[in-house]
Amino acid sequence: MLSESACFSLSCNKKARSLIPPTMKHLLPFAALLLLLSTFGCDQQNDQIIPGGTNDPQTQQAEQAPPEAQQAEVPARKLIREGWVEFETENIATTRNTVFQALEKYKGYASSDQENRSPDRTSNTLVLRVPSEHFDAFLNEATAGVTHFERKNIQAKDVTEAFLDIEARLKTKKELESRLMALLKQANTVAEILEIEKQAGELRAEIESIEGKMNYLQSQISFSTLTLTFYERHSQSVSFGNPFSNAFRNGWENVIWFFVFLVNLWPFILIGLMVLVGLRYFRKK
Repeated sequence: MLSESACFSLSCNKKARSLIPPTMKHLLPFAALLLLLSTFGCDQQNDQIIPGGTNDPQTQQAEQAPPEAQQAEVPARKLIREGWVEFETENIATTRNTVFQALEKYKGYASSDQENRSPDRTSNTLVLRVPSEHFDAFLNEATAGVTHFERKNIQAKDVTEAFLDIEARLKTKKELESRLMALLKQANTVAEILEIEKQAGELRAEIESIEGKMNYLQSQISFSTLTLTFYERHSQSVSFGNPFSNAFRNGWENVIWFFVFLVNLWPFILIGLMVLVGLRYFRKK
């Protein structure tokens, strides 16, 4: 079935045929055939390539591309979380038990445990390492029932760039080490072997240093750090006899210190006595 453009061309050709001289009428069938073929070819070409359509090669290539190639790969964020919490408790032993139960539940551990005692309070400071994915849940359970925090500070540090940089450096160093090992197998002289082994030893030391930094950074990322301080106040009761006993003891100590002071001044006392005896002697003369 012919397209509209082809039909329009044929109708125009019929009207124009009457204006053509009789000597040219035998060429009209060939001209009409050429015009029909050219029109049909243009329509077919336009149907085959439509920008943005299903026949566009770029569109087909985009549809055939896998989803991973269409989306840019975004590295996961590397965060180091730290927290400092301080609050007062009515019973320090009960609070300590609650904290360690939550720590065992979430697979954490205590890296430091300090207890301080004074006449008016007893405090306990714990440095806890908790898996990062359980940090919030652990904090909520360890401080359950606390209505007032004297200090609560939670921070998150993004170390993604530093981690990727260390990872890239480590990969480069290991590739260089592999090439050195390949050269070592091809070495022919003792001098070449010793030189390659020297370079390989220095490179191995650098690799181990980078691996140590990477392992430390990974440990800080995997386990969050929480410094938890809780304390209990003590009420001081003073009995009636304590002030008198303290005063008597302090007075006796003062007497002892007075005699100690006199003993320290014995040279001056001796000189003074000698001066008084000499003055009395000259007066009698």
